[in-house]
Amino acid sequence: MVIVMGPEATQDDVESIVAIVRAGGVEAFVSRGVERTIVGLVGDVTQLDQANLRGHAGVREVVRVSTPYKLVSRENHPERSTVHVGGVPIGPGTITLVAGPCAVETPQQTLDAALMAKAAGATLLRGGAFKPRTSPYAFQGLGEAGLRILADVRAETGLPVVTEVVDARDVDLVASYADMLQVGTRNAQNFALLQAVGAAGRPVMLKRGMNATIEEWLMAAEYIAQRGNLDIVLCERGIRTFETATRNTLDVSAVPVAQRLSHLPVIVDPSHSGGHRDLVLPLTRAAIGVGADGVIIDVHPHPEQALCDGPQALVQDDLPALAAVMRDFPPLLGRTAAEAAVPA
Repeated sequence: MVIVMGPEATQDDVESIVAIVRAGGVEAFVSRGVERTIVGLVGDVTQLDQANLRGHAGVREVVRVSTPYKLVSRENHPERSTVHVGGVPIGPGTITLVAGPCAVETPQQTLDAALMAKAAGATLLRGGAFKPRTSPYAFQGLGEAGLRILADVRAETGLPVVTEVVDARDVDLVASYADMLQVGTRNAQNFALLQAVGAAGRPVMLKRGMNATIEEWLMAAEYIAQRGNLDIVLCERGIRTFETATRNTLDVSAVPVAQRLSHLPVIVDPSHSGGHRDLVLPLTRAAIGVGADGVIIDVHPHPEQALCDGPQALVQDDLPALAAVMRDFPPLLGRTAAEAAVPA
């Protein structure tokens, strides 16, 4: 069961509802989004007086939700949500391009990649300062030095920063630099990390685990939502199958399925799914065509020198084609390309 608070609800209204619920022996978790506040109930709710709850100040409705992912489900919130990152929307009315280097390597490399991304129509900058790698000997990222580079590049380009956090102990540090926290595929069921980013006060991009079912993906999002954060964007980045021609297998069907089951925005990562530069643009077109709310793409000024995932990064010569996709495809689907936030 969830209690949906109206926009007029005060903090006192929310705290009063939580007190009533807990007095009835039920645990309450408060989750806040840009547009609404939800109180999720865990326990035996049959003893609660639902009529009394509905009549309480600030309560819009009390909803019984049958799915295990109660807060992120369409049962709870039939209308699809829009998440704003540094003023940039990700949601059903727009298509948002997130682009940048897979890994932050140097200030110049990151700035050059950010300018490439912006030229292609990106309104959010991706870049990894912490890199979870399969091999312990591979480049693991620059850590806080990389975060400082991203902050400097944001100041120069105006692009809000999306960056990955890999350890619950680093969440506060990364959140102090980032506009959006990314949880990668290898940490998609790291429940301590999911809970920590849920409490961090930043929008979260949750990539699908490479071995995860769609329900497991949504349950991971529920961990974030239950800790107080409804500003979650789901990212389909390819799953592990028997096929070896691509790095992973892009599950385009996951986009409409996740949108049917959840109100959260869904974007696609054509870079990590395909793993090859020549696949990125075709997969981008497929993602937008199937209804994705955005794409996240690797670009690099010199991918042959990249310390991470160079073969999948787009180069300068690819940018006109990417810009054309972002210009021409959204209107065909009744959408617009997301625009950069207007400075206050």
